[in-house]
Amino acid sequence: MTREASVTIRCRGHPLVRAEHPSTLEITREPCLTLRGDCILAVAADLGASDLPEEFGALLCRDDASLLTVLSCEGMDVEIRGRGSSSMTLDHPSDLVWRKSRYVCGRTVAIEADTVARTIPREFVRALRNGSDVVAVLTVTVPA
Repeated sequence: MTREASVTIRCRGHPLVRAEHPSTLEITREPCLTLRGDCILAVAADLGASDLPEEFGALLCRDDASLLTVLSCEGMDVEIRGRGSSSMTLDHPSDLVWRKSRYVCGRTVAIEADTVARTIPREFVRALRNGSDVVAVLTVTVPA
């Protein structure tokens, strides 16, 4: 038996998406992107970490939480699997970050992620560079 909660985030790609960061990926509420943001996949998100629903956040902020994120763009899907943590605060107003490491800050929504910016398929990255709409569905699951 498990407990589960999902949230859908709408955002879009940007011409400056590079997706080259080796240890993180990010979605932000910010409307623009610079070349320095090599972990950012999408901008203009309708939610930041602090906007996540309370029920979702309560489950994600557990050490036994698993997070599945599905990014959809131009008919393609990318799955990202990671974990939650009791150290998460989910208090950043604009950013959501998935991390390969166990590092946690107010922007972190997943640790030990199996996919980061650099490992996103390049065809998907090209679609992001077109400024296409992106839908991110985050589903957190914990043992009951």
